[in-house]
Amino acid sequence: MRLTTKGRFAVTAMLDLAMNENGRPVTLADISERQSISLSYLEQLFSRLRQGGLVTSVRGPGGGYRVAMALEDVSVSSIIRAVDEQIDATQCGGNENCKDEKRCMTHDLWTSLNHRIFDYLEGVSLQHLVSAQQGQKVAVISQPASKRALEAGI
Repeated sequence: MRLTTKGRFAVTAMLDLAMNENGRPVTLADISERQSISLSYLEQLFSRLRQGGLVTSVRGPGGGYRVAMALEDVSVSSIIRAVDEQIDATQCGGNENCKDEKRCMTHDLWTSLNHRIFDYLEGVSLQHLVSAQQGQKVAVISQPASKRALEAGI
């Protein structure tokens, strides 16, 4: 399982947009230069982000893009979904035809992992990422007890 370049670049571009907006639209050329993402690729991503309601475009001189809603209302999962990215640990894409056209023995394990990843990414907002980049203390996203115990060395 892996998150592809499409999802990674979409999250990176949205974070760049959020951090550099400062009351004015941000051009894709500026994001492209700062993040070393091709302009044509950003155009494709932002078309999908706009269709998903996450950004708005401003035309004309001084135009560009803005985040369409409050940063705390934009989750990482919503960004990834807007660019049609799938995060899927199963071999079958959820179709339950993993092994010889039947459900494999570990299908439930990988499906459960998918749900946990989605829940985690749903709990991380664009505001959280901006705050982390600015070096501010951010609220810890709720973690399962086993993860907290592992981090505490228990």
